[in-house]
Amino acid sequence: MKTPAHDQFMVLLRESAADGTLVKLTLGKPAGNDETLVNLFVRPVVLKAGPRLAFVWRHKTRDITKNHEVDEAVGLIGALIGKDFLDAHLFTTTRSAQLETGRGEPRLKTKAIETAPAPETGNDREKSRPIAATTPWLRSLGVTDDKGRPLAPMTDKFRQIEKFAEILQHLLGESRLSEKESVEVYDMGCGKGYLTFAAAELLGAKAKVCGIEARAELVDLCNGVAAKNGLSGRLSFREGSISDAQILSCDVLMALHACDTATDDAVAKGISAGAQLIVVAPCCQKELRPQLLAPAVLAGALRHGIFQERQAEFVTDALRAQLLEWAGYRTRVFEFISTDHTAKNTMITAVKSGLPGDTAGGDAIRKFASFYGIRHQALAAHLGFSLA
Repeated sequence: MKTPAHDQFMVLLRESAADGTLVKLTLGKPAGNDETLVNLFVRPVVLKAGPRLAFVWRHKTRDITKNHEVDEAVGLIGALIGKDFLDAHLFTTTRSAQLETGRGEPRLKTKAIETAPAPETGNDREKSRPIAATTPWLRSLGVTDDKGRPLAPMTDKFRQIEKFAEILQHLLGESRLSEKESVEVYDMGCGKGYLTFAAAELLGAKAKVCGIEARAELVDLCNGVAAKNGLSGRLSFREGSISDAQILSCDVLMALHACDTATDDAVAKGISAGAQLIVVAPCCQKELRPQLLAPAVLAGALRHGIFQERQAEFVTDALRAQLLEWAGYRTRVFEFISTDHTAKNTMITAVKSGLPGDTAGGDAIRKFASFYGIRHQALAAHLGFSLA
């Protein structure tokens, strides 16, 4: 049943959408079944087909945008408030209005705005980015030009950096690391350091970021870029392998495209060091392929090498996710970035949530391993977890 406060809020929304004074609307405090949903952002746009309201559904790892005709959009918003979202904040050129629901009687607060902002109705405005395209280290690393435009060979890399920054920003909030005064980050096998620099940029003055890389020339290059851009106090690179790296403590462990069992080495070091957040994008999952036993029904299909490879990738990363959960982490596995930009696009994120050693979870892992004939796996060995 709709309340007077809800009805008054919808009147303000409907009128501002009709007379062109709507600036933006944000729905927050999600209460629906989708645990990945953060908020819904709505703004007016003018398309060739006419005025619309653009909905940006903001999830923890991605944004989904959809445009609706104004009347349809207002109806959708009215149904969402108090059900899927418990808070609604409306901004017009003359006032702001906040509707709070969920606890007790819904409350509506309105406030006049002295300096009226102009509604933004363009559909091509600059995308809000966690890291500005004009950030100097992007230019120093050869990603962008002096005007912040991605250089032709680096367009895909620039998109990857942007997407990683969005994901990491959400994860820092989810793990509550964004509230800490200092955050220690290790990037294992960091290569040229694109994402290491991105992590340091996101964290700002609170960052203490270290990239580990085996190639001395890349370590020297990255330390030089860090010094040139005034980042030496919070960002450093050192030479070494993932397996030999000594990490006594860390808050965030990253390993993007570490090959085969190097991903397992990195994850194990993060768990041992008490990392609150682990972010990996595995690559070249070869260890389990010789062990895998095809169920009889799949034997014919799996005689093809490409299907064997894909099965090995699935089984390896599924086992890693389950072992992380057994170790006390809440995990997600998803597509990091479109395969148009990189073939290695699976990302596993893990946020520390509890104590390790869940018996039921351990039994499920052993059944999974038994089904595929897995006798040994690097991360399980690091954790002292018996697959037998």
